[in-house]
Amino acid sequence: MSSATGEATINPDGTTTTTTTSTESDANANANTNEGGGEQPPFSEEIPNSNSNDETMTNGNGRTGTDPAIYLALSFITFVILYMLHYKRQKKKQMEVGAFFTDMDGDKFNIQLPAAVDEYYEVKDKCIKAGWEPGKPAANAKEAANGPVRILAQALMKRCIADIPLVTHIQKESPGMNKLYSQSMCSIKQWKSYQAAEALISQEVEDVRAEADEIEPGWSGAIWRQAMQYHNMLKNRNEMEMKQREEAAKEAARKKLEEENRKTPEQIQKEKEEAAEKAAQELIQMEEREKKKNSTGSKDKAFKGGMKKGFLESKKK
Repeated sequence: MSSATGEATINPDGTTTTTTTSTESDANANANTNEGGGEQPPFSEEIPNSNSNDETMTNGNGRTGTDPAIYLALSFITFVILYMLHYKRQKKKQMEVGAFFTDMDGDKFNIQLPAAVDEYYEVKDKCIKAGWEPGKPAANAKEAANGPVRILAQALMKRCIADIPLVTHIQKESPGMNKLYSQSMCSIKQWKSYQAAEALISQEVEDVRAEADEIEPGWSGAIWRQAMQYHNMLKNRNEMEMKQREEAAKEAARKKLEEENRKTPEQIQKEKEEAAEKAAQELIQMEEREKKKNSTGSKDKAFKGGMKKGFLESKKK
């Protein structure tokens, strides 16, 4: 089917010329032109076809592109795996810590009071039997120097000094134990053991203060400070004595080494010969004792054997 269109042109002389254009002929001409290798009609590339999607999903090498959903899925799986590993590691760590505190039997706070406590009460009983009354001051200077008050004061100070390591131990462990208990990282057994040790030491501190006031009123406010000073003094003295002993041992070893180094090769050889000769003499004496012992034993056996033989022979007759 063809269609025609008319176009009117006005000439200079006033006449009109009409030109008819056929669209079918133009289409045929365009088709012939395309078959002959001419130019393509305009907007021909904009016509969608079935191969357009395939071309957008392939690259220059002919490989198919990756869907972004795959990357998202892989990222999610990786995140889940890492989270599970972290969770198991933390859970294992918590279980180990819990097992550690559960297995602890509280030996760290298995505290017993020193023997000086019982010794003090023994001294106090003797003083009471001797006529001393609690809270009664000394009658004179002589009694204050050698009387029951002086003896009791010395015994109580000895007791207080012996308690110092236990008091410092509880004071040092108290913040850590309270923190562990508040974070539920402490076993019930260990917490109860700590509470019992803390109560024991607290009661001991109060008992010492009460005894100090009985011996000398007002002494309870200073006895623990004085005991700490004496304890540090004794500790420093013991450390100094130990250091001196170590230095003395090192000095003796150094002098011995110097003496050995000062010996001449002849002296060293002579000492070795004397030591070897002494060892040989001791060996000879040992062999002689063994021979003497063996000879005595053989004589006894021979004597006993003769008696047995004669006895048997007489029995046969």
